[in-house]
Amino acid sequence: MKIEHIAMYVNDLEAARDFFLKYLDGTSNDGYHNKNTDFRSYFISFEDGARLELMTKSQIIDAERPLSRAGYAHIAFSVGSKEKVDELTEKLRADGYEVVSGPRTTGDGYYESGIVAIEGNQIEITV
Repeated sequence: MKIEHIAMYVNDLEAARDFFLKYLDGTSNDGYHNKNTDFRSYFISFEDGARLELMTKSQIIDAERPLSRAGYAHIAFSVGSKEKVDELTEKLRADGYEVVSGPRTTGDGYYESGIVAIEGNQIEITV
C-alpha cells in the first residue's frame, strides 16, 4: 500500500502551483475545472512519484489556522543534503517566506527547516 496523493485547498490556485514548481521541482498537469461547481485543481508530481493535489472552489472557509492546530502539520520535502536544505531555506527567506525553524538538527536526528509557505501552511525542507 502507498499514499496515492495528498490534497490541499488553497485560495490562490495559480500561486500555490507556481510555488511547488519553482521551489520544489514539481511538474503540473494541465488542470481540471468543473464548470458546474467551479471546482478547480492541479496535480503536482514529484520525481519520486509523490503527488500533491492543489484545489480551490468559490466557497472556501478560511478561518484562523495557527501552526499548532490539530490535523496535518506540514508536508516535508527531502532535498538530498544539508547544503541544499540551507540553500533552499535561504532562497525562500530572501523571497519573503517566513522561516519558523532551522535549519537545524532536531532531537530525533533530522536536519531540517520549517517554512510558512502556502497560505499559512508549513513546508518542511529536510535532507
